[in-house]
Amino acid sequence: MQTIQLSDVKNLVEYERVREAERARIIALKKRRRVSVGENLTFLFENRETVLFQIHEMVRTERIVDEARIQDEIDAYRVLLPAPGELSATLFIEIPDLMTMTQAEVRQAVNRFQGIDHDGVFLRVGEQRLAARFESGHSKEEKMAAVHYVRFAVPPDAQAALGRAGEPVRLLVEHPRYQAEQDVPPEVRAELLRDLAG
Repeated sequence: MQTIQLSDVKNLVEYERVREAERARIIALKKRRRVSVGENLTFLFENRETVLFQIHEMVRTERIVDEARIQDEIDAYRVLLPAPGELSATLFIEIPDLMTMTQAEVRQAVNRFQGIDHDGVFLRVGEQRLAARFESGHSKEEKMAAVHYVRFAVPPDAQAALGRAGEPVRLLVEHPRYQAEQDVPPEVRAELLRDLAG
């Protein structure tokens, strides 16, 4: 997948002109790249377009005009881009009753996912179980982050299976305190095949 360069990031004025149309386009794109697994976990598969949108939004929110600081944002979000033969996703821990909970209750609800980043998430393509590789630094013993970045290495035979109609493709979560699985819908599979094709 093509990387993101400084020249790809529009300045604030240029981005403001196209933001509404771009935002609508990316929202529609993300719908085709999102899979909920159970009631608390959502995977958003990232690609160059979703990552570039995040960079533009951060630059806009922070009103960043200095090229060095824009490059810092590019470098921070570049980790979301999948490498060749990989899929990349942002994993969100979602708490449905968030607005009615105390801060301590929210922390407890999120912390129940401690250890999920150690061999607890898989993409099953046909008979192959592809373990998620989590980016480090998003959880500690006493505190779990609500957002994680994961990657799945997808070997050529699994890529071929992903493209075969009728071949089962599922996201699996096998954690002592959370077990769930979900079929990956055809529109998401199509997006993932495009990612793997580069």
